[in-house]
Amino acid sequence: MAKKPITIYDIAKKLNYSTSTISRALKDHHSIGKKTAEKIKAEAEKMGYRPNTLAAGLRNNRSKTIGVLISRINRPFMSSLISGIEDQAKKQGYTVIMIQCDDDYESEVQNANTLYDLRIAGIITSLAMQTEDYAHFKPFVDQQIPVVFVDRVPESFAAYKIVIDNYSAGYKATKHLIEMGCTRIAHFAGSQKRAIYRDRQKGYEDALKEAGLEVDCSRVVQFDTLSAQEGKKAMRQLMQLPEPPDGLFSSNDTAAVSAIQYLKKKGIHVPKDIAVIGFNNDPIASILEPQLSTVSHPAAKMGKLAAQCVLDNMDFVAKEGQLNQVTTLETELILRASSLR
Repeated sequence: MAKKPITIYDIAKKLNYSTSTISRALKDHHSIGKKTAEKIKAEAEKMGYRPNTLAAGLRNNRSKTIGVLISRINRPFMSSLISGIEDQAKKQGYTVIMIQCDDDYESEVQNANTLYDLRIAGIITSLAMQTEDYAHFKPFVDQQIPVVFVDRVPESFAAYKIVIDNYSAGYKATKHLIEMGCTRIAHFAGSQKRAIYRDRQKGYEDALKEAGLEVDCSRVVQFDTLSAQEGKKAMRQLMQLPEPPDGLFSSNDTAAVSAIQYLKKKGIHVPKDIAVIGFNNDPIASILEPQLSTVSHPAAKMGKLAAQCVLDNMDFVAKEGQLNQVTTLETELILRASSLR
């Protein structure tokens, strides 16, 4: 039989104090003397007492937990984002619950409902690739629970949003390939339902136009999830064109890596025959041979900012409603062998 958890009632009985005194002492309430508080805390630790944060949340209609709803945890960007959120939350005594939706809209809706039922203090989310309806976030707004979107953000939903300058990143990555002598530059584009991928593609197109190069739609491949499988398939498709690309800008590192692996298998030299630059600066970028040029994506910083936004604005949201603000972070090119000629 499982051992019954120790409660404040057990501690009160052992020390012959009221439960209200025990509760105040464990919360460092000013009405309890220092010696008494230390005595109660020592006994609580000795007895194996652990506070029931869920029960406290039910009493106060809010827990000390931040919910994180993301697309896929196995992407390095998402792992770094979560790490940043947790680091910041722990500093202020909050825990983090993370749920992934596998880039599926229906799963995102269900998981958002689950987090709402847990009475979280705030929610941080990066949308699934195909999400276009945001009604599942409205209950949080109605209950004055801070909502923060990161990276993949909605365009028509009032909330705090943390993004990077995706247009500038796409422009800089493509301009670099042009400076390396590439004239037929292909692009791995993410779902156009997400502004981040539209902006990266717009930056790519404008860099080509500025250089007097053709924007050839046959060299732009639209992806569903930017997976390794899609990257390999797209690279095979591009190399069958009458004039194959001599440069590639991929909207993430995962697809770029699989493209390089395909090219190497076919005896096509990177970067001599085709220069490649990815996006995110995943750990594999520096392990691959040749090492992958990429665009930095400050995921951990975005996570810390998102957590701090939730923690700083609970009272504001409860009184004034959701923030409607965008914080934009800059990126930088990280140039390695895959694009340097």
